[in-house]
Amino acid sequence: MTTAMGAWTLALTLCAGAAVWLLGRRDHESHRLRKLLKPHAPPPSPTPRWRQLIETAHGRLRPEWWCLPAGATLALLAESVVPLIAGAAGVPLAAGVRRARDARRERERRRAAVIAWLGEVAAEVRAGRQPDEALRLTLDDPADAGPGLGGARSSVLAAARFGGDVPGALRSAAREPGAEGLLGLAACWRVAVDRGAGLAAGLGRLEAALRAERDQHADLRAQLAGARSTAVMLAALPLLGLLMGSALGAEPLRVLFHTAPGLACLAVGGVLEGVGVWWALRIVRRAEER
Repeated sequence: MTTAMGAWTLALTLCAGAAVWLLGRRDHESHRLRKLLKPHAPPPSPTPRWRQLIETAHGRLRPEWWCLPAGATLALLAESVVPLIAGAAGVPLAAGVRRARDARRERERRRAAVIAWLGEVAAEVRAGRQPDEALRLTLDDPADAGPGLGGARSSVLAAARFGGDVPGALRSAAREPGAEGLLGLAACWRVAVDRGAGLAAGLGRLEAALRAERDQHADLRAQLAGARSTAVMLAALPLLGLLMGSALGAEPLRVLFHTAPGLACLAVGGVLEGVGVWWALRIVRRAEER
């Protein structure tokens, strides 16, 4: 009975944490919308102290640090230090997953910015601008080309403004993840300058090819989302089994954390669970890369 109450306490704690996180995110998004839609509106009423604390914690704490309170809660319920150690060990793993996700989002954002910038350059060239002038006009606003060129924007702008090596500067900028499309722009630029070929036509075909590649990649990710969700759902089934066992009075936490066979099963099961999730997600990532 005590184990069942502990399991329900763990479930309620996790739900409360999720509700606090969602509340803080909703308040943050509402504040942004009010600033965008009503720039001249009177200042809002003072925010309650508890909401300020929630927003501060939500802004400063990374998601991976939730592994510590989750491990501490499970350690109290199981009366064992093993979950606390596992939660502390899970912080760097979750941080690595978060960094990989952020890097993937940054790569996709930079790829979209490069495609949009190529379209702007092609439009300026079609309008009768010289290639150097088209580059200068589109690079003068950092908000347009900044996400695509990154730190190499200044070198590309200087090369276009003072007659430098524009293809070399573009190749340097293409080293950033997601900016590989700039290699095509460098090739088009060199062909247009050396042989007098039309730059606008080449940029149009390059933009169309990059958009088609991006759409194909997005479609592939949408098709593989089901496989990824299935892998994550199957990985969560042991937790459901623990909750069901606790509800039936089998006391699985006591068996897992206070008996030698339980600790052995926990160690072997945790290793197999981690390897299985890693292998399934690796298959999905390799399919996306191909």
